[in-house]
Amino acid sequence: MSRPLRLVAVSGGLQRPSKSAALAEHLSDLIADEIPCEQRLVELGQLAPQLAGAVWRSQLPGTVERELAAVEQADVLVVATPVFRGAYTGLFKHFFDFVHQDALIDKPVLLAATGGSERHALVIDHQLRPLFSFFQARTLPLGVYATDKDFVDYRLHDEALIQRAALAVQRALPLVELMHRARPCLAEEMAAA
Repeated sequence: MSRPLRLVAVSGGLQRPSKSAALAEHLSDLIADEIPCEQRLVELGQLAPQLAGAVWRSQLPGTVERELAAVEQADVLVVATPVFRGAYTGLFKHFFDFVHQDALIDKPVLLAATGGSERHALVIDHQLRPLFSFFQARTLPLGVYATDKDFVDYRLHDEALIQRAALAVQRALPLVELMHRARPCLAEEMAAA
């Protein structure tokens, strides 16, 4: 039997509690309901003081390095960020600037974002997809965008959003399962080379 899926969710939210973290956790839980997973949530708002001022990865403290390693070693990522000024947060970008450029090749990534209104919904396709395309990651077909009105007490409340989240995960599962099954074969091939 293969090991559980390493599922890492990254929230670009700057505060706690965070709607972005709540959305990331909701999506992660939906995946974990279908596939045995080891789940981990990386909350960038909690790392902000340790990221500030770092220009090189070697300048980062061990706590941030462990979170970067978790992202790089994940089998699948769920990323969620609030929208500020029409894009992901600067902290979100700063964190991913430290991720090794080859670490996410072919890694399935489920994209999500939160914002004050629907007018920022295209951030997923216009900001997040290009970022993860640089990493040669496999961004999953459906992204999930939520607005403030979709939450009550930092929990998803809107039925249409809940259904979209479920659909996004259902559409993602075939690729996630395929990539997870392929990982042991790829590891064996690399070890033999």
